[in-house]
Amino acid sequence: MTDAPTTLTLTTETGDVVIRLRPDLAPAHVAQIACLAAEGFYDGVVFHRVIPGFMAQGGDPTGTGMGGSKRPNIKAEFSSEPHVRGTCSMARSSNPDSANSQFFICFADSAFLNRQYTVWGEVTDGMDHIDALPKGEPPRSPGKIIKAVVA
Repeated sequence: MTDAPTTLTLTTETGDVVIRLRPDLAPAHVAQIACLAAEGFYDGVVFHRVIPGFMAQGGDPTGTGMGGSKRPNIKAEFSSEPHVRGTCSMARSSNPDSANSQFFICFADSAFLNRQYTVWGEVTDGMDHIDALPKGEPPRSPGKIIKAVVA
């Protein structure tokens, strides 16, 4: 029996989004996200980039897309897992080993991201709350993560 977290629940203004964590694909990324969530890092953080038909990105405490946590960046853990609706993957710069705290959730199939971004989870419930996020880069009134809880 393991005490490793299996889900991440993001409470948004419209409801809960439940994400099944995938340590089998990206153990270091799942560990980083779980630690950040447990520390309250994601609480109050906005979705600063929401592109219809593509993805919603959050996890930057500055809300600009340029920030991250004080933790070290993580080496890429690319896999053959496809980027499809509900896939949770890490955002990064052009350096494959630059993922830190920012992540995105795919609205639709995005095969061009496959094997280039680290998949760490999948939305199992509440995708309608991601669909409901205000759109924009950045949105005029961005949706936010009220609380992030690992279980």
